[in-house]
Amino acid sequence: MYIYLGGNTVISTKDILGIFDMDTSTVNKATRDYLSKAEKDKKTVYVNFELPKSFIVCKDKIYICPLNTSTLLKRVQAGQKR
Repeated sequence: MYIYLGGNTVISTKDILGIFDMDTSTVNKATRDYLSKAEKDKKTVYVNFELPKSFIVCKDKIYICPLNTSTLLKRVQAGQKR
């Protein structure tokens, strides 16, 4: 199954390792360092340039997304019902 993140970005749910809220997760310095390193290594993909609300960690990339984690969860659950 696939999930639409916005813009031209669609990812496979099989690749998703975790979906995280940007506000609560980036309070921790280790998370900020992880995201900074991923950006330096060119492993981040910005879905668009709106205010990021979540990030999705996949096997090989991190997607910075303007959607809330609850919206992403609903999309995953809706796809599982099909």
